[in-house]
Formats: sequence, structure tokens, C-alpha cells
Amino acid sequence: MTEPFEPFLAAAVQMESGEDKAANLAAATRLIEQAAADGARLVALPELFNCFGRFETVVAQAEPIPGPTSDALGQIAARLHVVLSAGSIAERDEATGRTFNTSLLFDPQGRLLVRYRKIHRFDVELPGQVSVRESKWISAGENVAAAATSLGTVGVAICYDLRFPELFRRLASAGAEIIVIPSAFTHATGRDHWEVLLRARAIENQAYIVAPNQAGHRPPQPASHGHSAMIDPWGRVLAMADDAQHETIVTAVIDLQRLAEIREQLPALAHRRIF
Repeated sequence: MTEPFEPFLAAAVQMESGEDKAANLAAATRLIEQAAADGARLVALPELFNCFGRFETVVAQAEPIPGPTSDALGQIAARLHVVLSAGSIAERDEATGRTFNTSLLFDPQGRLLVRYRKIHRFDVELPGQVSVRESKWISAGENVAAAATSLGTVGVAICYDLRFPELFRRLASAGAEIIVIPSAFTHATGRDHWEVLLRARAIENQAYIVAPNQAGHRPPQPASHGHSAMIDPWGRVLAMADDAQHETIVTAVIDLQRLAEIREQLPALAHRRIF
């Protein structure tokens, strides 16, 4: 951290998105406005917030960046003067025709700081519980993404990326103090792994974790776990949505002075050895 930052309120927005893009964008706008009215200066949306359901529908409604959704989100960030982690959307790369699961980060002037394409795709078969093959529909990204903002350096990962600690160590090496993880984490795995993995990534990388998750169930997608969460660099759960809640907002204070103290008192990142 190169300069002192005042503590600020951050918000993880939990949604129950469906396949109606207009309805989802309207819901996201209302929730961002609510979070900002409550004092949040960093607001984060979940994975595929603007269209979530059948992959064929998600891909059919993919759009370029810049495009209608990214333009709208940049305008919202500027109007409300917030750092906005715009969950993720299905991005159509017009040069190649491929579709990516892409997260965007806007500054309080509405400028796009980060475009992160999900690296790890969710291909899982749990008989009787989960059957998902994201790689059939979505191409893999290649680049780690973090950017300096007026609130500190923010890194981005998406959902299944949570299981791959090497990505988060790359984000820490890039200076990330806050890592946002927009997700549609399933209930079948989330009930045992979600909180554990969030806390582990926070502890390992001595970073704040902001984890907005989808909730509810939209067949054929598996049920989402909800439990959107905020974790501090010591691994403490600062806030977590209740299991019964679907659309909600969880908030917590991020204090980068506390992060600096933790990194100074337990300098694990500085002690790391590369083999």
C-alpha cells in the first residue's frame, strides 16, 4: 500500500438472476442504488448477473464490450460515484466469435479499469446433484487482472477460480488488497466449500475478499448457494447472507490500514519462497 486510505463501506449484491436481461439489469440497478444510498463506495454484483440460466440462452444473448450492458454499468458507476465490480456477463468477442465469461471493474468516473475473462471453467459431474459443462459454451481467458482504484488495488476472479490458489497468489503479487469474486457457486458444493475457500484465499493472500453470489434455482442450472460474503485479511467473516435470503445486500467496512498491519505483523507474503 503506497498511501493511506480511509476505511470505507463495501457491498456484495446477491441476486436471483434469470434469462430476462432487461429485468436483471433493472434489478441490478436498483440494488446498486440501494447499496450506494446506504453508503457503500465499492459495490459488487454476482456472476452472469444480467443473464443466468441455460447456457444456450446465455451465449445467444452475449454482447460485445463496449456494449449495452457495459455502457449502462459505466454510467451507473459515474452517476453514483462508486467503484463498481460489475459481476460478470457473457461477452462476445467480435474478432473471433468466441464467448467469454467476463467481469468488468469501473471507477467512480465510469471508466473501465479491468476486463477479466474467467480462466477456469466449471466442468463437474456429481451424479444426482450437479451436471455442468461450462467449457462447451465458454472460452477460457488467459490474463490475471488487478487495478489501482481510489479505494485501493482491486483484483478480480470469478466463481470456480476460487478453487485455484495460484491465481490468487498472482493477484497478491500484482498488489491486490481487495479481491472481488463474483460467483454463481452451487449449493451442492457451496454448503461445504464456499466459506472455507473464501477464508483460505483471504488468509493466504492477506487480502479482503468481497464475494457476491447468485441465489435460487433456475433449471437446468444447479441451485445456487447464496451466502454472499465479506472476509477480512485475517480470515474473519465480516458479513454473510442468510441461507434463506435470495435477493439481498451484505455490507462491511474495509480498512486497508488493518490490512497493512496484518501484513507487517505476519509478513507471510514476504517470506514466500519459489521452488
